[in-house]
Amino acid sequence: MGTLGLILVALGVILVSILWKKMMVLLWRPYVLKKRFKEQGVSGPEYKFRSGSFVEVRRLEDEAREIELDVNSHDILPKVAPYYYKWANQYGGTFVYWVGPIPNLCVTDAEHVKQVLSNKFGFFAKPKVTGALLSLLGKGLVLTDGSEWARHRRVVSPAFTMDKLKIMVKKMAECTESMLDTWHDRMVRAESIEVNQQFQELTADVISHAAFGSSYIEGKEVFLAQKELQFLVLASMLNRPIPGYSYLPTKLNLKKWELERKMRNALLRIIDSRLSSKGSGYGNDLLGIMLEATQKQEGMQLNTNEIIDECKTFFFAGHETTSHLLTWTVFLLSTNQEWQEKLREEVIRECGVKVPNADNLTKFKLVTMVLMEALRLYCPVIMILRQAAKDMNLGGFMIPKGTSVTIPFAIIHLSKELWGDDANKFNPLRFENGINKAAKHPNALLAFSMGPRACVGQNFSMLEAKTVIAMILQRFSFSLSQEYKHKPADLLTLQPQNGLPIVFKPLVTERADASN
Repeated sequence: MGTLGLILVALGVILVSILWKKMMVLLWRPYVLKKRFKEQGVSGPEYKFRSGSFVEVRRLEDEAREIELDVNSHDILPKVAPYYYKWANQYGGTFVYWVGPIPNLCVTDAEHVKQVLSNKFGFFAKPKVTGALLSLLGKGLVLTDGSEWARHRRVVSPAFTMDKLKIMVKKMAECTESMLDTWHDRMVRAESIEVNQQFQELTADVISHAAFGSSYIEGKEVFLAQKELQFLVLASMLNRPIPGYSYLPTKLNLKKWELERKMRNALLRIIDSRLSSKGSGYGNDLLGIMLEATQKQEGMQLNTNEIIDECKTFFFAGHETTSHLLTWTVFLLSTNQEWQEKLREEVIRECGVKVPNADNLTKFKLVTMVLMEALRLYCPVIMILRQAAKDMNLGGFMIPKGTSVTIPFAIIHLSKELWGDDANKFNPLRFENGINKAAKHPNALLAFSMGPRACVGQNFSMLEAKTVIAMILQRFSFSLSQEYKHKPADLLTLQPQNGLPIVFKPLVTERADASN
C-alpha cells in the first residue's frame, strides 16, 4: 500500500472514531442515563435524537405566547414556564428532560435546592456559557466559578457595604425625582404611562451613577448597546443550535459583534479616563473600588478584560432585575388598592412628603413585605442552572457527572406545599415575621438565590426599590390602565409582554409641607 493509501486509511480511521464518539454521545449515553434515572424513580419527556426535548419546549412556548391571564390571577406558570408546568404535573417535582444529549434534572424540593446552592466545594458548578449570552453578561460574578469567582467576589464586595449603599440612596432619590417630574408633564398629554420602560431607564440611570460616577452618561451608552444585544440573545435562543453557527458572518452575528465592540470600547474609554486622571484616588463608585483593589491588594488583581466583564454583569443584573421588581410591585399595588393605601400611610408616617433617606427606608416594614411578595409571585429570574462536576448524591438521587440541575424558582415560589393554599394569591402578610418564617421551609424564597453565591447586589436592589416606591406613593395614586393585557413573559427576565400602562393621579397634598 502506497503513502496515499496509508493516509486515506488513517483519515478513515479518524473519521470512524469521530462518528463513533458522536453516536455514543447522541444515542447510547442518553439511553444509559435515562435507564439509570428511571431505576431511581425519575422519569420525564422522551429523548429525541440530537434535539432532546427542544421540539416540545418550542411548541409549548409558542402555544403559551398568546395566553392572556386575568389581572387578578398570579398563576403564571402555564404562561411563563409551560414545559416545566406540564412536566412537573405529569412526572412530579423531580424529573429529567434533555437539552440536546445532556440530561437536565429539574429539582423543586426546597431541601435539595438548598443542598445544591449551599455547596461550597464546586460540586454543582455554573454551566459554561458561550456566544451572545456571554457577550451580554460578561464573565463576571454571575458566570465565574471556583477560585476565579472568589477573587472577583473579594474585589467587588466592598462596593456593596451598607455604608456605601446608604450614600447611594441620595443619588437614587435624585434620579427618581427627575423621572417623576417628567410624569407630570406626560399626564397632561396622555391618559396612561408605560412604566416598564420608564423603570428600565431609571435603574440604568442609577446603575450608571453607581458604577461609573461622573462618567455615568458614557455608562448609559453601554446600557443602550446591552439592551439591543439582549434582543439578539433572545432571538438566537429560540433557534435550534447549529455547531459553528456563532462564527458565521450572518446578519445577526455581524450585528452582535458590532454591539460587543461598542460596549467594550465605551467601557475602555471610561477605564482609561479613570486611570489617567485618578488624582488622589480612583473614586468611590464600583469602577473606582475595583481599580483600587487591583492596584493595591496582592492576589486580587483583575485585568482590564475582567473589569469590563464585571461592569457588564453589574449593569445587566443591577438594572434589569430591579426595574422588573418595580414594574410588578406597581402592578400589584394597582390591582390591590387597599395595600397601596396602607403603604402610602406608612411612608407618610415615617418621612412625610420629604425625600426618604436611608434611615427612613429601614422603617418601611409594609413596603418591604410587598416587595418580597412581588419577588415571590413575579421573580425576575424564573430559573437557574447548575452542573454536577462529579457523580453526586442529591437527596438520595445519584446524579451522573455532567448532568445539569435546573432549579425553577417560579415553580418553587408558587408551590402550595411550601406556601399554603393561597400560594397563587397576593398576600404580603405571609412575610410579617420575616422571610425565613414566610413558608414551610426557611429557604423557599429564592429571588436572590442563596448560599455563598447569593446575589451580592440584593441590598442595593432593595434600597433602590424602596426609594422609588416610596416616592411614587408620596406623589401619586395609581391604577391599572384598561389597555393592559396580563401576559407575563420570560425574556431572560420576567416582564410584561406588552408593557405596563398605568394611570396616575397627582395627590392634592403632594409635597405641600416639604419645606417643613
